[in-house]
Amino acid sequence: MTLQQYPTRLPCGNRVLDLSRTHVMGILNVTPDSFSDGGRFSRHDEALRHAEAMVEAGASLIDVGGESTRPGARAVSPDEELGRVAPIVEAISARLDVIISVDTSTPTVMREVARLGAGLINDVRALEREGALEAAASTGLPVCLMHMRGEPGNMQDNPRYDDVTAEVARYLEQRIAACAAAGIAPERVILDPGFGFAKNLAHNLSLFKHLEALYCLGRPLLVGVSRKSMIGLALDRPVGERLYGSLALAALAMTMGTSILRVHDVAETVDVVRMIAAVQNAE
Repeated sequence: MTLQQYPTRLPCGNRVLDLSRTHVMGILNVTPDSFSDGGRFSRHDEALRHAEAMVEAGASLIDVGGESTRPGARAVSPDEELGRVAPIVEAISARLDVIISVDTSTPTVMREVARLGAGLINDVRALEREGALEAAASTGLPVCLMHMRGEPGNMQDNPRYDDVTAEVARYLEQRIAACAAAGIAPERVILDPGFGFAKNLAHNLSLFKHLEALYCLGRPLLVGVSRKSMIGLALDRPVGERLYGSLALAALAMTMGTSILRVHDVAETVDVVRMIAAVQNAE
């Protein structure tokens, strides 16, 4: 297991994330068009019940998203995104003992969800949208920066790399520096390699194999591969049959030192994490 070189205590709003162990982040898409569960949790009561079930199953964080970022997804307006996300964040904050992450690139959404109780900003665009750096800095919350090229609508149009791991690392290093210049200290940054975002199967597999190389950046990693197309392509499985592939990658990521596993199948992944931890902690 990779030895982390960063502090293990990460303040997330009114809660603290202990980075000395691996955590499971449950995905809560309040969108009609996400690739795996689009439309299932767009109603407020259904979304809240699902959040409660994931916390009961052992999720340390709930990642609420109001904009689908699957390949080819349509853009949504800030008002539409906020209307989807804000009521759920407010309800979870009032009812559940869990860190709320919000999957957003929109400055107005960042500011409002921070006010409503969010503890982490998770941005697939790594705060590159106009005004996002300033908005994230103003919240005082930690941020997760993800690697992507282009936008969800075009990111899979023939992605090319000479060395995918080195290029992902270089991009993330640049975004850490941009955050620091905007007043977001490196200690508040989590990194996501962006599996499935502007990467083909070979890129994804190579990046995963060399995941530990990203620890040269000195920040904790979040890995999100749950049910993604890299599993479907590697195993020839449709979305509904990718659980075992997802769990295999979760186990690999944990043994390589990943701090947060972003998943759809919380209970199953929590069992993987607990079993690996039991072995790692044995005499």
